[in-house]
Amino acid sequence: MTSGSAGPPRVIPASPADLDVLGQVIADAFQDLPQSQWLIADPAARRQVLPGYFRLLAEHALACGVVHTTPDWSAAALWLPGGTGGAAQPAGFAARQAAVTGRWADRFAAFDRALERHHPPGTAHHHLAILAVRPGGQSRGTGTALLRAYHERLDRDQQPAYLEAAEWRSRQFYRRHGYLPAGLFYLPDDGPAMWPMWRPPRPAQPA
Repeated sequence: MTSGSAGPPRVIPASPADLDVLGQVIADAFQDLPQSQWLIADPAARRQVLPGYFRLLAEHALACGVVHTTPDWSAAALWLPGGTGGAAQPAGFAARQAAVTGRWADRFAAFDRALERHHPPGTAHHHLAILAVRPGGQSRGTGTALLRAYHERLDRDQQPAYLEAAEWRSRQFYRRHGYLPAGLFYLPDDGPAMWPMWRPPRPAQPA
């Protein structure tokens, strides 16, 4: 479904039954990102902790926003409402995250605080919290298909979007899809850079 077909990958809504596999897909895709290495330096520990952490994030997005995937679960996009009336963390989320992340809980909490400090306040928008494609399935149009599926909704409703790009390469990818640079910040303790980006809705096309 993600390669060798005539058209782009099909995008479908995720369900609670998909959470375990999507947590693993995101963890596999993000295993070696600079931010993941900053969170947990040891690669073996990252492989153990990240699937549960990303499963928790996917569960939150499924409850409060939208999670898209593909029929073969090769990718995931997690969207949350942001700005005015945005999705607050559900009761008990911090405790569950601490339980999942164990002795690295303080590091993950610091990561959350850094993202929150730089999140644009006030204006209602849709936050692309995660876009991940399973290693080996990248550069085949899957990420583009996931973006376009949700961007159609954003443009129809004239709603902006926001994200934090983790690498320069991903920043360039998002620029091709209409996201504009919105600054730069670094994670604490000499951590890696992150690039906030903002996508204004594109003008509605005449029927």
